[in-house]
Amino acid sequence: MAHSAMAGSGWGTTEGDDPLQTAVWRLRSRGCWADAAALLEPVTADTALQRTALLVERCLYTEQGWAEAEDALRTAEALAHTDDERGAAACERGQLAYAATVHGVRDRADEARAALGRAAALIAPGAGGRALLDFRRGLLAENLTRSPQAARAAYRRAHAGATAHADPLLQSFTWRHLAGLALREGELAEARHGFAESLRIREELGYLVGTAPALASLADAESEPEASRLREEARRLFRLLGGVPTWLARQLAPPAAGAATA
Repeated sequence: MAHSAMAGSGWGTTEGDDPLQTAVWRLRSRGCWADAAALLEPVTADTALQRTALLVERCLYTEQGWAEAEDALRTAEALAHTDDERGAAACERGQLAYAATVHGVRDRADEARAALGRAAALIAPGAGGRALLDFRRGLLAENLTRSPQAARAAYRRAHAGATAHADPLLQSFTWRHLAGLALREGELAEARHGFAESLRIREELGYLVGTAPALASLADAESEPEASRLREEARRLFRLLGGVPTWLARQLAPPAAGAATA
C-alpha cells in the first residue's frame, strides 16, 4: 500500500504534566497501542474515545486488532453524550472504516464517508477535533475518491486547524500529505520542504513509529546519495519496531521496481 494512503491520529501528541498521559504517549509512540489502551481505566466517555483512537491507529499501522477496535468504538459510541463526544466517535468510525478499505479487509468506503459526514455535522468549525476530521476527509478524497484537489483543500484546512490548536503531530501528517501531492505533481522543492518538516516534528516529539515513514517519504524527494541514506535509516527503524507500519515494507523493499511512490 502506498504510504500516502496511511496516517495516524492527531490526538494526544506530546508528553505533559499528567503522568498517565505521558505513559500513554510513550507507549503509543513506540507502537505499543494495546498496552497504552490498557492503562486507560476506568472507562469514561473521554477514556473510551482515547482507547478507540489508539486501537484504530493500531489497525492502520499493523493490519491487526480489528475486532478490539470495533468493540472499543461501540463502547465509545454508547458513552458519548455531547455533540463533541458523538462527533469524535463518528470520526473514529470513519477512520476505522477507511483503514479497513485501504488495507483491503473489506470495502467500507460508504460507511467511512457517512461517518465523517456525521462527524462534520456534530463538531463545530472552530473546535479542536475539526482539524483531525478535515485531515481524515482529505485521506478519503485522496485515496478513495481519487480527487487530489479536494484532498489538498482538506489538508490545508487541517493544517491551519492543527497550527491554531498547537497540535504538532497532526501538523506532521498534514505536512507529509501535502508534500506527497506536491511530489506527485513534480514540485520537488515543495515536496522536499514538507517531508523535511514532517520528519523534524516527529523526531522532536519522539514519535518513533512514524519516523520511518517520514524518512522514506523524504527519500522519495531527495537525490542520491541522500535518498539511499534516508531509506537505510528508515529500514533500520522499521526492523527495530518489528515491521511496523506493515504498509511500509513495499516502499522499503530493495529497488527492483525502482520508481518512487507518492
